[in-house]
Amino acid sequence: MTDARRPHTVVFALLLLVLAVTFGPAPATAAGADDAWWLPTARPAPDSQIGVTGEPFRGTTPDGRVRGFVDAHDHLFSNEAFGGRLICGKVFSEAGVADALKDCPEHYPDGTLAVFDYITHGGDGRHDPVGWPTFKDWPAYDSMTHQANYYAWVERAWRGGQRVLVNDLVTNGVICSVYFFKDRSCDEMTSIRLQAKLTYDLQAYVDRMYGGTGKGWFRVVTDSAQARQVIEQGKLAVILGVETSEPFGCKQVLDVPQCSRADIDKGLDELYALGVRSMFLCHKFDNALCGVRFDEGGLGTAINVGQFLSTGTFWKTEKCTGPQHDNPIGTQPSAAEADLPAGTAVPRYDSDAQCNTRGLTALGEYAVRGMMQRKMMLEIDHMSVKAVGRALDIFESARYPGLLSSHSWMDLNWTERVYRLGGFVAQYMHGSEGFVAEAARTEALRDRYGVGYGYGTDFNGVGSHPAPRGADAVHPVTYPFRSVDGGSVLDRQVTGERTWDINTDGGAHAGLIPDWIEDIRQVGGQDVVGDLFRGAESYLGTWGATEHHQAAVNLADGATVTASSTEWNPFTSYAPGRAVDGNRDTRWASGWNDDQWLTADLGTTHRVGRVTLDWERAYARSYRIELSTDGTTWRTAWSTTTGDGGLDTATFAGTPARWVRVHGVQRGTNWGYSLYEMTVHSD
Repeated sequence: MTDARRPHTVVFALLLLVLAVTFGPAPATAAGADDAWWLPTARPAPDSQIGVTGEPFRGTTPDGRVRGFVDAHDHLFSNEAFGGRLICGKVFSEAGVADALKDCPEHYPDGTLAVFDYITHGGDGRHDPVGWPTFKDWPAYDSMTHQANYYAWVERAWRGGQRVLVNDLVTNGVICSVYFFKDRSCDEMTSIRLQAKLTYDLQAYVDRMYGGTGKGWFRVVTDSAQARQVIEQGKLAVILGVETSEPFGCKQVLDVPQCSRADIDKGLDELYALGVRSMFLCHKFDNALCGVRFDEGGLGTAINVGQFLSTGTFWKTEKCTGPQHDNPIGTQPSAAEADLPAGTAVPRYDSDAQCNTRGLTALGEYAVRGMMQRKMMLEIDHMSVKAVGRALDIFESARYPGLLSSHSWMDLNWTERVYRLGGFVAQYMHGSEGFVAEAARTEALRDRYGVGYGYGTDFNGVGSHPAPRGADAVHPVTYPFRSVDGGSVLDRQVTGERTWDINTDGGAHAGLIPDWIEDIRQVGGQDVVGDLFRGAESYLGTWGATEHHQAAVNLADGATVTASSTEWNPFTSYAPGRAVDGNRDTRWASGWNDDQWLTADLGTTHRVGRVTLDWERAYARSYRIELSTDGTTWRTAWSTTTGDGGLDTATFAGTPARWVRVHGVQRGTNWGYSLYEMTVHSD
């Protein structure tokens, strides 16, 4: 039996289908339904609410790009660092939320012994220590010592559009040793190993809620292709980094390194095996690898005290030689000064000397090149401008893109060099007005290089977060609001008896990241949010280019080398061939006058377009790169009259040549010219 109404029913159904496809996803089905893949089937009870409805976006753009925000700098498990009692509360607990979100025992009954808060940020540290379920005083935007990364809050950030999270494993042995409360060893690598393990444990914890291995939204990834697959599935790609003050035991005491090249190789191999793909070489204290970018205010004084206790020396400064400069050193009084030996005081510093005297050391260069060999990414925030400048020179000489500035601690004058290499830049999670202003300052560069933007929340990193703008602020966040992609609706986030509102609470915890992004949209418009939404693609672009980087062929490897002169020494050789032997511990040195040259015979004619020169202290102020096909007739391919030593990369139009000559015109010192290494490349 037929139904005369059936054709009309079919047409009506097709019309509904077209409207659904045109105007967005259908409403989410009930929890546990087979097609509601983003909802767990077994969430712990009681637990924090998420406050988000709607399906997270999946797939890519038509041109194959992933979408989403990137938190390039977070510390999920720093509660396990610094002796285990400086950051209070856990990211997750098998015993449930009440066990995870409770204060350190010494903070009871009123926070009087929350020592680290008032050492670094003033005040008396007093607060209501009760966490779950009331949360009267924490987490809060200005609370330094309480858990801000509870897993359900991170889940809300993911549901709100975040697709990349860099979990920087962090600790500091000196802070641990001087802090009054601890319940474990202060060994930095022991803490790093534990935090890495717990990251994988959290992945398994979330997986169990979703029915088994690989089914959860929290996915630890170890290569960029894996990260893309995770994001295309609509899930969160979690990358391990390291931010510690004495990696591989590479501290220095009275300027004497306490580690070796073997320690660096062993340490890098271990970190890579743990899944670490990015790291800082120095953080807070000068170490055997590099000098640091200073801290300001009372925190700067406290860190400088720690620097002395760790190394036997305070920070040392000098006048900067370029537009880049380190942060002014904090000189405000700090309770940490009580830890100094009797008669020892934090020095005062000249206001016109804002650069750290310490740059990238020889061991630091070895570590940088070791990271390049392992295709790891270098975090340059916290490095002194002298150290960053040398690292940039090394990366530029190899055209290596693996460079990250993840939370606004790099001198901003370096931004274009980072972008030119293919690196990635993120800004610290400042208040929306400040964030928008800084994003506008660098917008033209992002447009020029076609890159997205990131933020570094630094949650659990002992830093302040966005203060509330107030419910009566201009253009406040109105709840509920839609996610940037339009597919989800976010209401105020509730945990226990506490409801958070970005307008009145500020950036109290990781669950308020989507609210903060909406605040940015209200303050600054869609453009900056659009740049942030392209952040995941740009971060993975940098990572992928790093993984696929191939060292250019050095045409000068094994070349026959001659020179105008060679400095004589009865104990070591400075022969011309030492400049092309691939060993940066050897060098060529000339006689002590201006007109000198070094020539490499490549054996046959090649296209030559780039020459790198690694100068010893005896460098050339003025010199030329000259090329020849017959060894007699020379043409100048590149020249400078403002050489400043260090590592120079001369790039010019590719030209056929068999002989390459570095011709010194004017010395930069009273010595001759001296080169650790010269490399010659086609591109």
